[in-house]
Amino acid sequence: MLKKQLKDNIFTVLPIVTIVLLLNFTIAPLEGSLIYRFLIGSALVIIGLTFFLIGVDVGITPTGNKFGQTIAKTNKLIIVILASAIFGFFISVAEPALVIFAEQVEKVTNMAISSSLVLIVVSIGLGLLVAVGIVRVIYKGKLNRLLTVLYIFIFVLAIFSGPEFLAISFDASGATTGLLAVPFMLALSSGVASMNKDSALASADSFGLVATASAGAIISVLLYGIIARGVNFDTAVGDVGETIVSSGLIKPFLDITLSTLVQGVILIAPLFLIFVFLQIFSFKLPRRQFLKKVIGYSYSYIGLVIFLIGVNGGFMEVGRTLGNALSLFDNSIIVVLIGFFIGVVTILAEPATHVLVQQIEDVTSGSVKRKSILIALSTGVGLAVALSVVRVLIPDIQLWHFLLPGYIVAISLSYIAPKLFVGIAFDAGGVATGPITTTFILAFMQGVASTGSGGLLESFGMIAIVALTPILTLQILGIMYKRKSKRMVEENA
Repeated sequence: MLKKQLKDNIFTVLPIVTIVLLLNFTIAPLEGSLIYRFLIGSALVIIGLTFFLIGVDVGITPTGNKFGQTIAKTNKLIIVILASAIFGFFISVAEPALVIFAEQVEKVTNMAISSSLVLIVVSIGLGLLVAVGIVRVIYKGKLNRLLTVLYIFIFVLAIFSGPEFLAISFDASGATTGLLAVPFMLALSSGVASMNKDSALASADSFGLVATASAGAIISVLLYGIIARGVNFDTAVGDVGETIVSSGLIKPFLDITLSTLVQGVILIAPLFLIFVFLQIFSFKLPRRQFLKKVIGYSYSYIGLVIFLIGVNGGFMEVGRTLGNALSLFDNSIIVVLIGFFIGVVTILAEPATHVLVQQIEDVTSGSVKRKSILIALSTGVGLAVALSVVRVLIPDIQLWHFLLPGYIVAISLSYIAPKLFVGIAFDAGGVATGPITTTFILAFMQGVASTGSGGLLESFGMIAIVALTPILTLQILGIMYKRKSKRMVEENA
């Protein structure tokens, strides 16, 4: 497991390292210690992701699956709602991508919105909607109808909330459905759906919880935005240069080690304590299995700490510096093209992308080919990042110009695409917004935005556009699969 996970994560980070080195030796040379610090940070990101994901596979995901089966067996709706909401809250709080995103919100807004506030607000929304999603799975409700209601509510709230909060809310939604939350929620919904005697319905119902939960994150931030309309974002704009931790090669990493160790305990401890509580009163796993899960949680803690040290010590800083340097070019087309290329290689490098592709191949019995899925996803995400760069460079283009028509089309397609593809498509937003998107690419966008008239706040919204891409792409593929299957049935009749 260690060797495979390490290999996957090397291929996750390697494309970004390659792009940085190419730009460093060609059009955007970087200061010596900065590029070396980036390489050290990249290595730490790889090692951290490896340990973290092994821990998720061994400890957290099996807990989610068993937890889902346990609450479904209680047949008590109030227990299902409370337990799902509490577990969803703590899963979101511990999500690495959301932790990084929350820190960026704090820095960009000069603490007008603190990272802890972002974590709490987003996690409350996600936890509540996890409960709603689980109730839908239990009662076999229609996912497309639920999403229609949720997104109508979201865009009504957006009218009364500021445009900055629209960007932050959708980005937070994409960030919170990452490395930890997505596997857990898939395991949780799978565990609940497995209680359904109809295996075909169970397979379809097990998807869609991520989509429902992510809508909760958007709603909670928009509600906070309505309450906090007095926040003055004109003065709360950070400086890209403030993100440099300190000079030197190793010192930046050492400076944040102690605080990160403490942060890791705060993030992982609640999940572990919930697991221990469930072990005592419900799971009652044999000693050997219990110790295996404990080791899994330990791996998650170690991996999370190493990952955060690598990201904050040197990995993200290069992204900002490159974005800042490229934004000074007279030819903006170069910046847009680089954004497109970064988007293409990132989605191809994400390990979760290949899991998703294999999943679609399996459920369609190979009718939807791996190559066509990868081409559609990579092109879509590349265009999403490129459009995000265009939006930053041209402040008159607003985020809602992309999101409103995009989600109208996405919701409309959900009434045409096969039920299974609707769940997979909306859940797939978490695949596109993985650890690279929420770290390096977001930092790159902040660098691009630092020289624009709109300020660093314009960098928010990129994750939202990227997360929308798989929803559209995979539903269209689902409709194509549906028509192809119908044609094959007619030919064989």
